Amino acid sequence: MADRILIVDDEPDILEFVSYNLSREGFEIATATDGAKALSVAESFRPDLILLDIMMPVFDGVEVCRRLRARPEFRQTIIAFLTARDEDYTQVAALDIGGDDFITKPIRPKVLVSRIKALLRRKEVPQGSQTMQLGEDLTIDKTGYKVYLKGKAVDLPRKEFELLCFLASKPGKVFRREQIYREVWGPDVIVGNRTIDVHIRKIREKIGPDYIKTIKGIGYRFDF
Repeated sequence: MADRILIVDDEPDILEFVSYNLSREGFEIATATDGAKALSVAESFRPDLILLDIMMPVFDGVEVCRRLRARPEFRQTIIAFLTARDEDYTQVAALDIGGDDFITKPIRPKVLVSRIKALLRRKEVPQGSQTMQLGEDLTIDKTGYKVYLKGKAVDLPRKEFELLCFLASKPGKVFRREQIYREVWGPDVIVGNRTIDVHIRKIREKIGPDYIKTIKGIGYRFDF
């Protein structure tokens, strides 16, 4: 069954552009042109992923996201903001309200499709599973605290392992630095500002540079 994507934007040209390129990839598409319509279509369409503009009539994208996340049936739905606003505070607000990612307009079709597929891979990683198979090459054994790259064991100290597991638990999701500190190091542990960066650098040296993406001014995202 094809993944369902709801595209919400008040600009007809954007809707047509995004719908066309995602339909070509085999996705089932629904659209809405304002926040109120988005909530109505989401209820009937039950999308796997929602692409949500921020500046819209009736309800803006942030309010739509807030209302969706308040409902149990949409708490696990992937929500990505598609917006021309790339200020750090806008991106932070989008993540704080429950968004999983933000995609800045304009964007090339191939890049858009790649980002959407990366977000949808979250469904392929069973939450709570003790073994995560991430693409063809990377395997994480959470029980044994082991990582395998192309079948070969990779030695990661405990904190590097925990950081990798946390990021890989939701591929495509942007994690803010503050959230990483809180979830991996704990709220009572005081660490330096560069601690995450150093750990990320060491992980990249061992598994390659392509899995963990830096989101400038915000945090990190795991892709495979």
